[in-house]
Amino acid sequence: MAADTPAVLLPGVPVATGSDAQQDLNIDQIIAAVAGDREEHDLIARTMSGRLRDAGAVRDRQRVFQDLDDRSVFEEVRRFAARMGEVRARLRALDGSSYRYHRAGWLLDAAAIYCDAVRSLAGYLPAARIGSPPLLAFREYLTGYAASAGFTTLAADTQARKDALGRIRYCVRIRGTRVDVARYQDEADYSAEILRTFERFKQGAVKDYRVSYRTEQGMNHVAAQILELVARLFPAEFTALREYCDQHAAFVDDGIRRADQELQFYLAYLEHIGPLRAAGLRFCYPEVSATDKAISATDTFDLALADKLAAGGKPVVTNDFQLNGPERVFVVTGPNQGGKTTFARTFGQLHHLAAVGCPVPGSAARLFLPDQIFTHFERQEDLAALSGKLEDDLSRVGVILRSATPDSVVILNEIFTSTTMHDARFLGTKLLTAIMRLDALGLYVTFVDELASSGEQVVSMMSTIVPGNPAERTYRVVRKPADGLAYALAIAERHGLTYELLHDRLGS
Repeated sequence: MAADTPAVLLPGVPVATGSDAQQDLNIDQIIAAVAGDREEHDLIARTMSGRLRDAGAVRDRQRVFQDLDDRSVFEEVRRFAARMGEVRARLRALDGSSYRYHRAGWLLDAAAIYCDAVRSLAGYLPAARIGSPPLLAFREYLTGYAASAGFTTLAADTQARKDALGRIRYCVRIRGTRVDVARYQDEADYSAEILRTFERFKQGAVKDYRVSYRTEQGMNHVAAQILELVARLFPAEFTALREYCDQHAAFVDDGIRRADQELQFYLAYLEHIGPLRAAGLRFCYPEVSATDKAISATDTFDLALADKLAAGGKPVVTNDFQLNGPERVFVVTGPNQGGKTTFARTFGQLHHLAAVGCPVPGSAARLFLPDQIFTHFERQEDLAALSGKLEDDLSRVGVILRSATPDSVVILNEIFTSTTMHDARFLGTKLLTAIMRLDALGLYVTFVDELASSGEQVVSMMSTIVPGNPAERTYRVVRKPADGLAYALAIAERHGLTYELLHDRLGS
């Protein structure tokens, strides 16, 4: 039996990620790259900004993506979406025309394309290898709609009007400023005979004096008047066309329109990650839970950065992480410019993308569905503001701690850098203790190594260097105890005594 209600291809009730987190984690860049200049840009952006906490809804979205990972299914759905885009383009052209028969022509063309798109996809999906509840529900709805009296009448009427108009033949005679229109009376066409006659005079390549006619979609007043005269010559056909337009003015079914819009999200994301997959980077469908805080990821990476690196043919470094049992917070230390901030962004991006239902960077992952993602990344001081950097840090951290819950993810990157080591250690310990007491998941990038050994809830990770060459970074962040060099490197950098700066200064 056909479904009476439209299928929902984007199940779940989304919760928006805050603008600070989107900016800090470069999620806004990912959304902009995925949505691009697509017609459904706003819908894609809204969808990618909203996270889900319902693991079942997330898995349903994942299964739609998995169905579309089948190349045949993807191409057929993309063709359907492209045809629906043509329908919208013609309907927009209809709204922009003031000539009634020109408008009628656009409506008829749009309906013909629409009918073809619906019948094509309805004919393909029953035999397609799909298993996601949303796509199965859409298939049932589409099959029922394609067989409905309303659609079959639309398709039959559309074809009848196209056939009737296609049989019309007329002649236009132009004498100066006078234009006469008459029925075609088997007037002879001498074009071929003229070409044969002058073929004997052809002498190799010559300058082409032909003039190209404009092929703009619009209609000028002369063409519109000619069309009005043609309508007088064929009153039955054009009366039927006017009646058709009155009957089928709103021919696009609301359920089909909604499905087309929601499919744009899946197509856009898969098209975006396609080149990265082709470059050898892995994407996976993570296990998700709104209760289990044991998380992990293998071969993962910053999607926003990878997009730029892959476009330039540069390699992308991948990383792994894991929290088990009582472990809740990563404390990341190591040399500057070693990939710590990128690792922090990756951690946040994974949890956001997983909660949207997208395939995430990595060969395998198990992730938590948070109620909120809070971030605190270092920002430039505003000289117009009355508060200093430390005060701003404390104010922003205070907002996070008052708002976060045990189901939140908190990501802190290089805060308290404007204070002394003693104060940074004291404030960092207080902050880390508050996060652990809350039992939230977190990641804290810091130059204070002592924070990496704050208890069983804390996992120490370090950005690494090439063995024997402290100036060369691997950009790998690994699980290991802090080595006590992070603060030394921070001091050296502050005073211009790092290896790189000394090397440049001494010229050796």
